[in-house]
Amino acid sequence: MKEVIQIKNIRKTYEMGSELVHALKSVSLDINRNEYVALMGPSGSGKSTLMNLLGCLDTPSEGQYLLNSHDVSDMEDSELAEVRNKEIGFIFQTFNLLPKLSALENVALPLVYSGMSKSNRLDRAHEVLENVGLGDRVDHRPNELSGGQRQRVAIARALVNNPAIILADEPTGNLDTKTSIEIMSIFEDIHAKGNTIIIVTHEPDIAEHAHRIVRLRDGLVETDEINADIRKSSDPAHRYNVN
Repeated sequence: MKEVIQIKNIRKTYEMGSELVHALKSVSLDINRNEYVALMGPSGSGKSTLMNLLGCLDTPSEGQYLLNSHDVSDMEDSELAEVRNKEIGFIFQTFNLLPKLSALENVALPLVYSGMSKSNRLDRAHEVLENVGLGDRVDHRPNELSGGQRQRVAIARALVNNPAIILADEPTGNLDTKTSIEIMSIFEDIHAKGNTIIIVTHEPDIAEHAHRIVRLRDGLVETDEINADIRKSSDPAHRYNVN
């Protein structure tokens, strides 16, 4: 399989006043195209720091990060911005939707820099919202939607540019159990379509949906194992055809 992500001896150190905090200590990890990986670990383990590095939201203090065989450290800020917009879709626990925009406008937002006409942007956003089961909510603002619906809008926004990689940081952290199952079903469909998925979670039930589980502790990879008991969302009512 072709590696889409290769990180080698990555370290990340922060200055906190007069102290140095070693968030990551020589982490190496390869992730293949179309893998479904969960990053787990207690608070302070380094999983969120690693997610930020993988998403090109931060840079390592030491080590090498190759994304599609390109060294991220060699990229200019404009190139990194393009990578974040076109190659990686981000999904966050707090949804990060703009409150004054409708669901449709929120989803269309990443397409603004694509050169696509406004009508085509809205058509594409509508298509993706349909695919996550929100075709009847396109004109609703975030405060008019439930938590699960808001997260589906966020997923649609992450998918609108057809990125190869989806990074999800605690995507069910603010949701109840039933809604979490629905959201994880959507992730299974996204993965089935060929996307690489990397999900950060502290919840074992959520991690069990992934095909591979990487556990971090104290800034190091503690275990990296194939998940032999993949949990599937079996209720067909929770399945969506996500492109």
